[in-house]
Amino acid sequence: MEHSETQGRPSEARSRLLGTATRLFYAEGIHSVGIDRIVAEAQVTRATLYRHFPGKEDLVLAYLTEAGRAVEAQIEAAVAAGSPAADTVRAISRSIAHGIRTSEFRGCAFLNAVAEYPDPAHPVHRAVIEHRQWFLEVMTDLLSRIREEPAEPAARHFVMLRDGAMTAGCLHDPELVCETFLRGVNGLLQAHAVDQTGRSA
Repeated sequence: MEHSETQGRPSEARSRLLGTATRLFYAEGIHSVGIDRIVAEAQVTRATLYRHFPGKEDLVLAYLTEAGRAVEAQIEAAVAAGSPAADTVRAISRSIAHGIRTSEFRGCAFLNAVAEYPDPAHPVHRAVIEHRQWFLEVMTDLLSRIREEPAEPAARHFVMLRDGAMTAGCLHDPELVCETFLRGVNGLLQAHAVDQTGRSA
């Protein structure tokens, strides 16, 4: 018998459904994984699925929410060390590189999702854009602690470096990709720390 949601905690069935969907969506793609397979592998009924997630779109959005929380945890861990901003950015970069080196790495969950939902009006597409805007703002804030201007262009540069590494990481040698990514981040930080007169921040 499946547990119901009590005291604000998700039920065991919901956790199994979301965990199964997360694993399958990330490894195989969203459109290629059907509801029947998720139900079978999570060992729940279709009625249970629809009680927690009225449609597949709701399950996809929950999957992206979980992916976003993982990124938030990654950043929070780096910030919690209390290091200078440049070292925090380097720590975030090393964490990204660590993920790329893992055997289960299949690229960025958000870039993968938006490729399957190209319509800008679709809720999944909007969720990806919202996450990316949040990530850009976080990096802009960190880089502004090194030098306030021009922090946003530097943050956009960082995001592009990260996107390139996440894309190349499942196409080429992860070690070379990560080495290139981390070298690029160091170069960006060095350039950002120097103003137009050549003075360091």
